[in-house]
Amino acid sequence: MAELRRALVIVDVQNDYFAEEGPLAIQYPDRNESLANIARAIDLADAQGMPVAVVQHQYPAGAPVFAEGSEGWKLHPEIASRRKDSWKHLVKSYASVFAGTDFEAWLRANDVEAITVVGYMTNNCDLATAAAAEPLGFGVEVLSDASGAIHLANELGQVEARQLHETLMVLLHSNFAAVAITDDWARAVEGGTALPQGDLGSSAVQGRAAFAPVS
Repeated sequence: MAELRRALVIVDVQNDYFAEEGPLAIQYPDRNESLANIARAIDLADAQGMPVAVVQHQYPAGAPVFAEGSEGWKLHPEIASRRKDSWKHLVKSYASVFAGTDFEAWLRANDVEAITVVGYMTNNCDLATAAAAEPLGFGVEVLSDASGAIHLANELGQVEARQLHETLMVLLHSNFAAVAITDDWARAVEGGTALPQGDLGSSAVQGRAAFAPVS
């Protein structure tokens, strides 16, 4: 069996997500633990010669978050210290890494079959990127312990970060991505194999059984 050709995509691991009092501070999983797993994934990708793309979200100067050139816009030092000239650097202004960038062209130029998504946020850029990859024919892997969510509340209600993150992992695994923890991904990378992925049909059958009324 041919080895799966992956690219690691480091999505928006920027200082604004680590500002304790900021509106975008990652709440679940623990941001320092997810950062450590992101660093592990980077180190393994580099050791394996895997293509790596690093992404930064950017708004104009003066914006409340991710303002171009601001401290919050900068990559977290753990990422910046590992960054190599061989990495693809992408700057985006939409949730999906594919939107308004040459990301797709770079993947095809590198014969990439599947992208491994790490970084932030589960509930925005990770989700949008995974969904955008589907019609383009790229496989997607999302590392659940190397990503993270925030608390959300609006006119329709509120949801705590843990519930949001865990729900979205179930959603992604049902159709859009193979979801795994970093340890399991590392074993798959070292073995050159794909991660197991769920599908909508079996997820629907299992969901119906799980919530069937008790007679």
